[in-house]
Amino acid sequence: MKLSSLLAAATVAVVLSCTSKPESDSEDDQDSVSIESSGAGEELVLFDGASLSGWHVFNQPGKEVKNWIVQDSALVCLGAAKDAHGGDLVYDGTFKDFDLSWEWKVDKGSNSGVMYHVVEDPKYKAPYETGPEYQIIDDIGFPEKLEDWQKTGADYAMKIAGPEKKLKPVGEWNSSRIVYDNGKVQHWLNGALILSFEVGSEEWKKERNSGKWNDFPDYAIADEGKIALQDHGNKAYFKNIRIKKLN
Repeated sequence: MKLSSLLAAATVAVVLSCTSKPESDSEDDQDSVSIESSGAGEELVLFDGASLSGWHVFNQPGKEVKNWIVQDSALVCLGAAKDAHGGDLVYDGTFKDFDLSWEWKVDKGSNSGVMYHVVEDPKYKAPYETGPEYQIIDDIGFPEKLEDWQKTGADYAMKIAGPEKKLKPVGEWNSSRIVYDNGKVQHWLNGALILSFEVGSEEWKKERNSGKWNDFPDYAIADEGKIALQDHGNKAYFKNIRIKKLN
């Protein structure tokens, strides 16, 4: 065999070795690998660090945004909305399977969240009626007692974050990710996988129909929709918001 042919064969062997999936001993590990390697499209920057371009208040496209500002390259919620209605910020585009990452911090006692697959329609008062939420809150200094499903990193009112969760003190920046791939969902916090679940599983359906969302029939109704940042009447800060479409 010619030297050029030997080199070509060796190159192919190396490429195949590097791209093969590692074996896994558990179903959870297999799910993690499949989501992480399911394919990544071009990364889209949702917040440019300088303007509100691409964002609008829920159900109010084209109208002036008054309760969110850009400050020190961060997207800042001023906490002007009453409770959890009327001030949530929504990105213009829609997403189905995705890998969403962002950095965030809150003030003492603050409450916020990131929602996805949100449906905009006048019949809905807020994004949480349709969009599952990655909860963001001051776990320690919030003025009311919190259930585990209300704490940071939880799939709000559905599933709690695991023991791998390491939350930074109020005022410090945290990094988070939501990966949604064909119903398989991961929540990440500061580099650790803290929660994984499958939408539509029997366990998920039981939780969906027995808790808070029993009063909201359109919760998680869509498998494609908008990304929303919550104004819960408290200050919250977001930056480096990026997303990759999967598959």
